[in-house]
Amino acid sequence: MAFIKEVRGHTPRVGENTFLAETAVLLGDVTVGRDCSIWYNAVLRGDVNRIVIGDRTNIQDGVVLHTIYDQAKHPSQTIIGNDVSVGHNAIVHGAIIGDNCLIGMGATILDNAVVPSGCIIAANALVLSNARLEPDSVYAGVPAKKVKEVTPEQRDEIIRRTAHDYMLYASWHNEKA
Repeated sequence: MAFIKEVRGHTPRVGENTFLAETAVLLGDVTVGRDCSIWYNAVLRGDVNRIVIGDRTNIQDGVVLHTIYDQAKHPSQTIIGNDVSVGHNAIVHGAIIGDNCLIGMGATILDNAVVPSGCIIAANALVLSNARLEPDSVYAGVPAKKVKEVTPEQRDEIIRRTAHDYMLYASWHNEKA
């Protein structure tokens, strides 16, 4: 069973039919939607501020989600939409990610950045603090820059397929399935 711990009076809440890997860690003010999957060694550390994850979203192995303290000069929260895939070993630190996005393996998205709906963030990209990206766009590099628009094929074959596939993979691991 995943490690789930109350911190500062907040206990993580997890939606129906969500898979939590045995080594996943959820701390504090964390809300996970329905039909999600939180994979091995993922850490959702809502000890200093809020983390919210929408429905049908997958947080893959080794991902770290964190924030900046709610009483700091420039606090941040991590808000992730519906049908999002956050790739292996990515870091989302106090950023907002819209629906239908794919965050590539090893990518880092920093505080108060906004990744709107339909974006693909390439593997190992760095989205800087306070960045405001364009919807339906591909970003790559350090720092991340827009490289092109998301094509309908990428939307179907990368973003939607990955989110759908992870629901299937979770069913293989979920004892309730």
